[in-house]
Amino acid sequence: MRDTQDDGTMIERVAALDIGKAEVVCCVRVPHPDVRGRRTQEIRTFSTMTRALGAMSDWLAGLEVTRVVMEATSDYWKPAFYVLEAAGFDVWLVNARDVKHLPGRPKTDKLDAVWLCKVAERQMIRASFVPPEPIRQLRDLTRYRVDLVGERGREKNRVEKLLEDAGVKLSVVASDIFGVSGRAMMHALIAGERDPLVLAGMAKTTMRKKLPRLREALQGRFNEHHAFLLERMLAHVDTIDADIGAVDERIEALIVPFADTVARLDAIPGIGSVAARVIIAEVGVDMTRFPTAGHLASWARFSPGVNQSAGRNIGNSSTGHGNRYLARVLGEAAVGASRTNTFLGERYRRIAHRRGKKKAIVAVGRSILVIVWHLLAHPDTDFTDLGPDHYDQRRGTQRAIRHHIRQLHALGYQVTLHPAA
Repeated sequence: MRDTQDDGTMIERVAALDIGKAEVVCCVRVPHPDVRGRRTQEIRTFSTMTRALGAMSDWLAGLEVTRVVMEATSDYWKPAFYVLEAAGFDVWLVNARDVKHLPGRPKTDKLDAVWLCKVAERQMIRASFVPPEPIRQLRDLTRYRVDLVGERGREKNRVEKLLEDAGVKLSVVASDIFGVSGRAMMHALIAGERDPLVLAGMAKTTMRKKLPRLREALQGRFNEHHAFLLERMLAHVDTIDADIGAVDERIEALIVPFADTVARLDAIPGIGSVAARVIIAEVGVDMTRFPTAGHLASWARFSPGVNQSAGRNIGNSSTGHGNRYLARVLGEAAVGASRTNTFLGERYRRIAHRRGKKKAIVAVGRSILVIVWHLLAHPDTDFTDLGPDHYDQRRGTQRAIRHHIRQLHALGYQVTLHPAA
């Protein structure tokens, strides 16, 4: 037997919102004013305009509601959440999967609000993580930056496809067609230059070693149609570059209060300053929301799922889909750490050898997330690498002998052991 953390008490005064784009249905359940032990409920519909949300907030305050619960419906929950949060309510955002109706029950907006309110008053749901406003602003910027970088990559791919259509094989010779030499050649093509000798002569530094191949690659059928499109595409790339620069400046301004945290996260192998900012934007800096590192890993979907019945595992134990922005940066960090001579690099190589690269990336990403939790939960600590020989130092003598014998057998040797005198 062991104690659990379940709280059997009911929330006396609770409200639940079923939110749409134009309307929000609010159900309130409070103690009956006359009959002890009974509950009374009231349902009202409000517009999602700010003034109407303010009126709803005043109505809830008059009923002395202490907790307001709503589903995470697209982005429609945000106006109501922010208005109620500013008014001082304990606002919970919950996952829609946790409060689905039972099969066979009728479904309307009012019934959904009532169901959510009944589930909430019995504390049968968990609140989703919604960071405080400074972290939300930082998150908006870092996510927008990721989207801009993705859009820039797509536009660069369009440029390469356009050059292929024109028979200009610049990407075959140049590793980056958007370098100094590549941009000069593309601008010359737009300006009307078609002579491969002249175009190849614009190569700089190491590109000049490839002049014969460049002359051949620049022999194509580039015409005015291609020039028009290429000019628009390059202008779009430059515009996105400028936007990314402006977003970076804004991020720099908002990250100042967390500069020390960024520096401490930057010490983790695979994590740079940009990745550290994304991690702070996605998980925040207050780890009281995640009691242990395991809670954070589970929330980020970097822990295996459990699906068991009758003592047997059913299906796979995949981690599932979590925060894609956090998963992306952790995956990139794991790949970067795999190239280092550190504990994380050795951990990646050991797991990749046994179970493949994909599982190794997830495992190292989880290890990085555990390190992040400890650094954020204990601001006075710094990261110290265990070293690539950590596993060897912890391995017992007999286990080390078996490990080395297996390695020699894999190389085709027969091993005979003789203890030293």
